[in-house]
Amino acid sequence: MSRAVTSLTNPTVKSVRALHLRKERDASGLFVAEGLKIVTEAVELGHAPRILMYGKDAEGHPLLKRAIQATQAARGEVIEVTHEILAKVSRRDNPQAVVAVFAQGYTSLTELKPQSAPCFVALHRVRDPGNLGTIIRTADAAGCGAVILVGECCDPYSVEAVRATMGSIFAVPIVKASEAEFAGWRSNWPGSVVGTLLTATVDHRQATYAKPAMVLMGNEQQGLTPEMAALCDVNVKIPMRGRADSLNLSVATGIMIYAAT
Repeated sequence: MSRAVTSLTNPTVKSVRALHLRKERDASGLFVAEGLKIVTEAVELGHAPRILMYGKDAEGHPLLKRAIQATQAARGEVIEVTHEILAKVSRRDNPQAVVAVFAQGYTSLTELKPQSAPCFVALHRVRDPGNLGTIIRTADAAGCGAVILVGECCDPYSVEAVRATMGSIFAVPIVKASEAEFAGWRSNWPGSVVGTLLTATVDHRQATYAKPAMVLMGNEQQGLTPEMAALCDVNVKIPMRGRADSLNLSVATGIMIYAAT
């Protein structure tokens, strides 16, 4: 059964709001997803909410009914809340009518099956959650096998990153690995590992991408470090025809993903 909550000081409301902090997400292993579309994507992929909050605007929607059923079947908590509570837990003036809490899920490097997809993505020290979320969404659209986060990266389960994935956070395996772990695992990679460098001489459209391809991208400020570039079979460049001398990381990664697939 669902229950109604109207107090901003309710313990559950406070715990959901606290998940905006990385230390709380790390400690609990939980994260917040906003919007009926994302929650529906999660449910369809077998991820039931631990906590499901909804407002009057969503009441009676058939997709919400499915989400409520999935939550209750998994013994999660279903709560009808006010607009003020939705704004509080999402930190937005115009919040979505549905907010849910899910368990985080990471895959290990050893669980990946290289032959399961034509392309995989590895990101070294990516800093911007919006970029990361967009890359996860693009990887999902292109049928990539996983997104591997190498070294100290931003949190894929932050509210900003999850928003940018538009639900793909539930569809694409996410892996975390240290530089040393990734380098050791990469030594047995059966296809091409391709990186981007401003100093590269090979056009990304002319490179050979032996399947399965691994697209390895550096962070927003520095690009690939020399150590990461050395792990690549080939480093390529994306030609710049205008005055801009570089691309946004998510855009560049999207170009490389589709070049490799």
